[in-house]
Amino acid sequence: MPDEEDVDFLAGEGPTSGISVTLTAGTLRAIRERVGKRGVSAYLEKAAQRQIERDNLDELIADFDEVHGPADPEAVAAKRARLTGGASHTGEAA
Repeated sequence: MPDEEDVDFLAGEGPTSGISVTLTAGTLRAIRERVGKRGVSAYLEKAAQRQIERDNLDELIADFDEVHGPADPEAVAAKRARLTGGASHTGEAA
């Protein structure tokens, strides 16, 4: 049976492992208000997974921009308007 360190687990996979994390008092309070004292680890696990997804998406966008150039802001605004049913707002952040 392979050692855990020899297996490449994806985010959200594999056995759990305890670590020490330092948070500001306000952040910890806000988390505990949402999930209680016993839900902090699960909340942080989900938050870390979402951040990894965002980082991966940022890398994909950067790679795409490097190959194809940045997206046209007017085209992005038009597509956003179609998706949201709202009017096209050029000049807003994509």
